[in-house]
Amino acid sequence: DSSHGTNPASVSLVGFETVVVKSDPHGNIDIDALAKVVGNDTAGLMITNPNTLGLFDEHIQKVAEIIHQVGGLLYYDGANANAILGICRPADLGFDVAHFNLHKTFATPHGCGGPGAGPVGVNEKLEPFLPIPRVIKTNCHYSLFTSHDSPSIGKVHSFYGNINVIIKAYAYLLSLGAKGLREVSENAVLNANYMMSRLKDHYYLKYDRTCQHEFVISAKWQKEKYGVKALDIAKRLLDYGYHPPTIYFPLIVEEALMIEPTETESKETLDKFCDAMIAIAKECETNSELVKNAPQTTPVKRLDEAKAARELNLKFTTLR
Repeated sequence: DSSHGTNPASVSLVGFETVVVKSDPHGNIDIDALAKVVGNDTAGLMITNPNTLGLFDEHIQKVAEIIHQVGGLLYYDGANANAILGICRPADLGFDVAHFNLHKTFATPHGCGGPGAGPVGVNEKLEPFLPIPRVIKTNCHYSLFTSHDSPSIGKVHSFYGNINVIIKAYAYLLSLGAKGLREVSENAVLNANYMMSRLKDHYYLKYDRTCQHEFVISAKWQKEKYGVKALDIAKRLLDYGYHPPTIYFPLIVEEALMIEPTETESKETLDKFCDAMIAIAKECETNSELVKNAPQTTPVKRLDEAKAARELNLKFTTLR
């Protein structure tokens, strides 16, 4: 229930029935709930770890055991891999399949957009099913594997993906090396926990434990006391010069504000953002109407978001 929307969408696209598994009070997959819904017809479980709450599942190996006992596969959505680089490997946690978002994790600060590209890796038992043709290594030599006698799923569209993103990620990996990649994750996790510690006294924190690369606070207090919503706080951030974070996701956190500082920010910039968030929290107490009517200083004020979503106007027109 905390997954990316693309997870159930991917499942539905290939014709499977989607079953949602709830989280436990600590933000992990609820083990009892999972055990009740799996069976001989379970194809697999697709999850991120850390999840979208920014929390590492404390029972991930038990989750893998439950799925594997019924013959299912455990699929790793690598959207949040920038929290685990050089620290742990999906295969060691029990995952059978993993995809990695090169455009998020390698060379582009997480959350800065695409175009998307990334490899899908599998364990040995699934290797025969990989698409063909593919490059294989024998001793010190590379060759193109094209056997049609294998149980391969065959060719797939856009075999090489977005080559610019792939080359950029490769250069990033070579420049940082193993030690540098681990530092990326250590800094991302450190930054997120520092910000969480500064903000949790001013905003509701549903899952108060060590986070990974991101954390989710809530405007629940502001809404209950002053009628200020997460959307209002996001709009007010524009007046402070910040692009707002993701709001209202994941859905299991009321009035959610998802904050992910990434590995690239300095303590100075982290503090400035936290100062702005704390200032807004105080404005909710002293002048809630200011926040409800934000933004105040931008050239265009608050837009009708429902109208904008339903009546897209993507054409640029020069005003005369």
